[in-house]
Amino acid sequence: MISCIIIDDERKARESFKKIIQRYFDDKLEVMALCESVKDGVVAINKYNPNIVFLDIQMPDENGFKLFDYFDKLNFEVIFTTAYNQYALDAIKYSALDYLLKPINYIDLNDAIKRYENHEFLKSKQERIDILISNMNMGISIKSKVALPTLAGYQMEKINNIIYCEADRNYTKIHLINEKYVLVSKTLGYVEDLLPEEVFFRIHKTYLLNLNYVDKYLRTDGHRVILDNGIQLDIAHRRIDEFVKALTNRSFNQDK
Repeated sequence: MISCIIIDDERKARESFKKIIQRYFDDKLEVMALCESVKDGVVAINKYNPNIVFLDIQMPDENGFKLFDYFDKLNFEVIFTTAYNQYALDAIKYSALDYLLKPINYIDLNDAIKRYENHEFLKSKQERIDILISNMNMGISIKSKVALPTLAGYQMEKINNIIYCEADRNYTKIHLINEKYVLVSKTLGYVEDLLPEEVFFRIHKTYLLNLNYVDKYLRTDGHRVILDNGIQLDIAHRRIDEFVKALTNRSFNQDK
């Protein structure tokens, strides 16, 4: 049995969530406590030592991220619960932590429980929490870090250390500025959703590149882009106009 607590400042939200668990997951999840604030949650965590904390983000006294200030080391998994907030979701996504969008439904909760049972997001937990807090404090930018899922776990990498990404069947090679690459156990489409669209552009079904590393765009002998490291990549004909627009209508951060 997986023990859990629910931290949410809205009473109806707490009780509704508990009812979903009791109705659909009574054989898997045991709710140890319902908490209306971060401080109440800290008391419950210390008392019950839960496996999972379902943590609301937007609360009036202290937001959910403040929970981590009370613990030097986390012995529980965190699954955030939140209404749609792209900024917060980006920070969570980049750190490879799990979340449920409100109103919570049993299908999404079932998927989250499966990920927990399969230990898909248990590795490097403290490091991922540190990245989350750093990204929240500093703001999501090209200097933020992202958690890249590999076969061994996660590799934490600064977003602007990534020059370009290359599809390799159901995997993706993430090419870095140190001339090494990380083999990510996800498709290029997954990586494209993970990285900020204002910085990365899909020029081809095989390539996603960091626009800050574009050196030249060549229209002769086919349409190609040359990156700062000398690598040349083909541009799909259907993406040419959008790519040129991205290059000419924007100014990019040159602090690499």
